[in-house]
This record gives sequence, structure tokens and C-alpha cells, in this order.
Amino acid sequence: MTEQRQLHLNAFLMSTGHHEASWRLPESNSHAGTDVGHFQRLAQTAERGKLDSIFFADSPVLHGDVAQRPYGGLEPTVLLAAIAAVTERIGLIATASTTYNEPYNLARRFASVDQISGGRAGWNVVTTAGDAAARNFSLAGQPAHSQRYERAAEFLDVAKKLWNSWEDDAIVADKAAGIWADSSRVHRAEHEGRHFQVEGALDVPRSAQGYPVIVQAGSSENGKEFAARYAEAVFTAHQTLADARAFYSDLKQRTAAAGRDPEGIKILPGIVPVIGSTEEEARRLERELDELILPEHARNQLAGLLRVPADSLKLDAELPADLPSEDEIEGAKSRYRLIVNLARRERLTVRQLIGRLGGGRGHRTFSGTPVQVADAIQDWFEAGAADGFNIMPPVLPTGLDIFVDQVVPILQDRGLFRREYSGRTLREHFGLTKPANPFSAVPQLI
Repeated sequence: MTEQRQLHLNAFLMSTGHHEASWRLPESNSHAGTDVGHFQRLAQTAERGKLDSIFFADSPVLHGDVAQRPYGGLEPTVLLAAIAAVTERIGLIATASTTYNEPYNLARRFASVDQISGGRAGWNVVTTAGDAAARNFSLAGQPAHSQRYERAAEFLDVAKKLWNSWEDDAIVADKAAGIWADSSRVHRAEHEGRHFQVEGALDVPRSAQGYPVIVQAGSSENGKEFAARYAEAVFTAHQTLADARAFYSDLKQRTAAAGRDPEGIKILPGIVPVIGSTEEEARRLERELDELILPEHARNQLAGLLRVPADSLKLDAELPADLPSEDEIEGAKSRYRLIVNLARRERLTVRQLIGRLGGGRGHRTFSGTPVQVADAIQDWFEAGAADGFNIMPPVLPTGLDIFVDQVVPILQDRGLFRREYSGRTLREHFGLTKPANPFSAVPQLI
């Protein structure tokens, strides 16, 4: 009898929630972005629901106008260290840029989180779009899209060499002989490449899961090729089932073509679930949030993404016909394409588009009862569009509470999601094999 395929669920946590206006609700904590206790409690809620992992986005730049909504927050690997201390099983994923870091420092940071959490760390690899970030690192503008991905590929190669520099049994701790580690089982990276020259070895031993799970979120051609080569989980955004299925099939095929098992990459589209006890209650909450959006602020954000002057976007008109082509975009190409296609397909005015993007910046927003949300998740999962979902509560903490307490039990009753953790590492949660150390003769399974 074939075992039923199981969902993977990640909670994407963002201060007061993913909706643009969530911070304006009376019950929201305006200082949530720097409140460690807030995030620790959210992680404990996700762990109570047996979710695979939690995830934090990040960017090395202060985006947007701080007069209009909360921006900024804690560096996520530091935050994960605080969360690791108050959780036991939940996976811990943070974003970090390959464009504005060096491999040794970043590999060491993630290896440290992986060690203190007992093998629960994951790294969401980004190349960071935008000139503003570049100017924080002594550059006049962002490197070209293809150059950022070229650097990212070499960055990952170096990081893996560093994480593998310790064999699993290098530490012998023989007090009688006075030998702490077998130095023949610790290896230098000795990397000489176009972007990096790294001698190594890393000064953090290999973790219980080998090294952190590699996550990726780009859906451009370069992004998909990078994911096929390196990613073990992919966060992606789709508005339609057809688009999600096409992406899923394409990426699985690319992964196989790269010589990897397609089951070794988990594809998790984002969903923003607005949940009510009735459909009307859910839609009322959605309307309440949308009415709190500041149109001028949202229009400025949209203009920045589309690379057009804000005054060219008329709130009650459709997008201008003469937008830049995707080839002219050096930033987030896949998100640009998704938003423009959504607006054109549904003939949305700028005001309507802002409302559609307010909940999840292009991720699918779904309002309904817990059963309807579970149905929506199951439909895409069984239709070959996803291995699971990146859950993006519109309001925190209530959105995560409702999802864990009311949607997860439905998925469990349907046999689609675990009732208890069967392992302790993030790789075990995702059903991934522990990566073999190239210096060890025999691959190991967790």
C-alpha cells in the first residue's frame, strides 16, 4: 500500500503580519518588528502546529517610507538564535544575501545557528535586487542580474566546501590520549575562483543534519537554473493554478536535468489565508484591512517595483501601456512579471491592483472558512502545483493562531499533514537526505 503524500508547511513571519495595513489594527503591536518575545511566541505556536519551519525575509537596506508603515527589524540569524533557545523541533530559516556578504562569515553564521539548534537551520539564498542596497556597500548601483547569480553560484560552492571541511567523526574527545579531534579529518576549502579565494577550514564543526537546508525564492530563468542546481526548498508566488503547475513541472524537470532527484527539492508557493468562521466574516476582515491601506504610499511602492514615475500611475486607471519590458528589469524579474500579468489579465485599475497586492505582494490571497482554506491547500497540492505551502498570515499573531488551531487539524484529519514530528532536524521534516561529506567514504542517512 502506497503511503499518502504529506504536505510541508512553513510559516513566513513578518512583524504584525503580511498585510500592508496590519499594523494599523487596534490590537497590533506597533513595535513587533524588534520584539524578540513576539517572535519566540509565534515560533512556539508554529511548533505546536507541527509545522516544518518558520522563515524570516531580510534585506540589507531600509526599504520604503518609515512614515507610512513599520520597516526594518532584527537581523534574522540573530533572531533565530534567540528562537532556538525556546523551541525544540521547528525548522529555522533566515534570508541572507550572496551579493553583500562573504562566504566564510555567512557559512560560519549559519553553521553556528545549525549547531545551537541541533540541526534545524535553513538559509534562504537571495541575490538582492535594487541600487539602494548596493549603495550601502560602496557600489554605485546593483550588479547585473546574471552577474549576481554567477556570484551566488560560486558563493554556494564555497559555503558547501566550508561546511564539509569537518568530517562527521572528526571530534574524538579522547581525554586519556589528550586528543580532542583527528586533524586528518578536518580539511581546508582551498577555493580559488573568479569571485572568492578562501583557504578554510571553517571553525565550526559539521552539524547533525550535515549543513543548513538551502532555500531559494527567485523564479526568473536565472533563479530557476540556480534552484535546480542548489535549492532543497523553493518559496514561490503564483496567482493561478495553471501557473503554479507549470512552474512546479518546469522546476522538477530542471532539477532532474541537473542530475538531482526531483524529490530533493520541495516547492512551496505562498498563500495569505484570511480566515473567518464564515465566508462573510473572512471577507469583512479582508475589506477592513484593505480600507486601511494608504493609497499614495502603496502607489509609490508599486512604481518602484515597476521602475516608472509614481505620477504615471493613475489610481483609477489601468497600468500604462508603455511599461519597461522584463528584459529591462535588473531587479525582481519574476515578481515584476507576476504583477504586470495579474493587472493585464484582470484589467485592474492601479487602486484595485494595490488592494490585490496589499495582502501578500503578489502571493495568492485566499479568504474563507478553515475548511475552505484547507480545501484550497489540498486542491493545489493534489493537482501537482505544490509540495506544500509558505503560510503568510495577514495579521499576527491571530492569523497564525487560527491557522494552527483550525486549519491544521483539518489537514491532519484528511491524512495530509503530520500529527507529530518524526525527526528533530529540518532535513528530516522535509524528508531530505543528509548530504554526504565528500571526504567520507560512505554517504550517511539521518
